[in-house]
Formats: sequence, structure tokens, C-alpha cells
Amino acid sequence: MVDMSDMTDMTDSKDTPWYKDGLRFSCSQCGNCCTGGPGAVWYTADEGHAMATALGLSDEEFSARYTREIENRRSLNERETEHGFDCVFLDRTTQPGRALCSVYTARPGQCRTWPFWPENLESPQAWKAAKDRTPCHGMDNGKLYPIEQIRIMRDLDQADNETAPW
Repeated sequence: MVDMSDMTDMTDSKDTPWYKDGLRFSCSQCGNCCTGGPGAVWYTADEGHAMATALGLSDEEFSARYTREIENRRSLNERETEHGFDCVFLDRTTQPGRALCSVYTARPGQCRTWPFWPENLESPQAWKAAKDRTPCHGMDNGKLYPIEQIRIMRDLDQADNETAPW
């Protein structure tokens, strides 16, 4: 585990990133990563189909009801709440004190790979900034993710962002 008190960039080379010993993360179900300022939750056509299926909807009905177009891509809708702009699937009422995803098993790659996004992994400073900005109480806590698993999630998020058919 990286000692976050030393915030110098510890990247020796592209093959030895600063998180070489892994990173800890455990979702605290606070919903902070699913809310904030207006934004986008990108998803692929396959992910849209999986969410539609999970909701018992056709792809067209899912798209019309729960998504919007932004710059020729599809994003999940948001709704303004006291917390910010929540993802349309963020459920804060079923279990008071917890924020749950109502399509959790079919959630998009963007959601599945948080906080292991390329921009958060650029440096220890970027990781800390993401942790503070969100704020994400699960970062640096819980399960230790080894570098191999982090790389898979990082690369999945990058591929989803580059290949979305919208």
C-alpha cells in the first residue's frame, strides 16, 4: 500500500506505476461517486442492453426513459437533488443512510471501474484529489486491489470511453 502522506510522484517508469503495491478500495455506499455537478455517465450499447434487460424494458424504451444524447453519445440521465445531480439509478430511499444503484448488477463500465479510472491513477496527487473531490470514503480503505486487477479496470474504462458506439 502506498503511503499517501508522501505525495511525491513515485512513477519509476511506465511499467512500474506508483500503485505497484496495489490500492485499497471498498464501496461505502455513500453515493458520492454517483452525484455531483452536472456530468455524464457513458455506457456502451451492450451495457445499455444489459440495463434494459435488468429493468424488463426494450432497448428503445430504456433509452427513451433513462438516457439522453450528449455530443453524439448516450449518457444516463441525472436528476437534481439536495446532494447534486444524482444518477437516475441512484436510490437513496430504499435503505435510509445508504445510496444504492438500482441497476447494480448491470451498471456501466464507468461505474464498475470507479475509482480506478486512468485520470485518478496518473499520480498519488491525482488519486488524493479524486478522493477529496468526490469525497470517496472507500478509497484507501477495505479490499487491497493488486496492480494486475487495477490495470484491467483502468484499461476497461479507457476502452469503454474510446469505443462507445454513440
